[in-house]
Amino acid sequence: MKLALDPYMFRHVPLQKLPALVAELDYEWIELSPRDDFTPFFTHPRADDATVRRFKQALRDAGVGVSSVLPLYRWSGPDEDDRQAAVRYWRRAIQIAVDLGVDTMNSEFNGNPRQAAVCERQFWRSMEELLPLFEREGIRLVIEPHPDDWEEDGKRAVNIIRGINSSQVSFLYCTPHTFHQGDDCKGIMEQAGDLLTMVHVADSFNHTASSGLRYIVNPPGAQVTVHQHLDIGQGEVDFDEVFTTLESIGFGGIVTTCVFAWEDRARESSTFMRQTIRDYLGRWATPPTFESPG
Repeated sequence: MKLALDPYMFRHVPLQKLPALVAELDYEWIELSPRDDFTPFFTHPRADDATVRRFKQALRDAGVGVSSVLPLYRWSGPDEDDRQAAVRYWRRAIQIAVDLGVDTMNSEFNGNPRQAAVCERQFWRSMEELLPLFEREGIRLVIEPHPDDWEEDGKRAVNIIRGINSSQVSFLYCTPHTFHQGDDCKGIMEQAGDLLTMVHVADSFNHTASSGLRYIVNPPGAQVTVHQHLDIGQGEVDFDEVFTTLESIGFGGIVTTCVFAWEDRARESSTFMRQTIRDYLGRWATPPTFESPG
């Protein structure tokens, strides 16, 4: 098992100094989420080969590895020009992952739930173009249903991923999205089984509670999607159920801390999450062995 940090709260730290910071926080793995100087949101990667080489050396010097690269592009969007551009961005991001020696990339379905049928067609079109590249390069693609994606439901997402019918594509369960995925952590994880290879860990409140009035949005009926990425214990996700279910299905993949709510206390949050996750995993009948880089 790999225990990784999504360093988004540290995105203003220079790229070459990021591995040393992650090591200082006692993590050995980075899930490399979008950064303006590397793989920004929705636009072409900014890193050239020299930047990739320097970053790779900084990782070696710090004894830190990249567990996965997380790009986010409009590869399922209803606009065909945007979709084609996203495929081009994906091709460069895949090459960067290969050059870094990373064997896993994760992303979201993306698209628009209000145009779900169109976005699903776009998704399959993009997969037809990109899947051969993932398979040829030996890169595992791990997909999650994100709030406001064309598919948000966890169980339906598992079935879509299973329908891709490739050993290189698997499922990511994101705990702060529990209440958007159907509020059935155990059922989704058990349905995924061996397809579940990554878990994002953060807490969130249940937006459906109090007759859907937990969050009041004006004007009434406005189309917004609300969730949080909090420290464990600050929301309503049942983490006893999360980690018990992971144990029961024999999970041994990547677990990533992905708290975004506390940039003013990012170090404390990251340290707390690392220790709390390790405490949960330490309760397993056979506690997992953590993989180190190198």
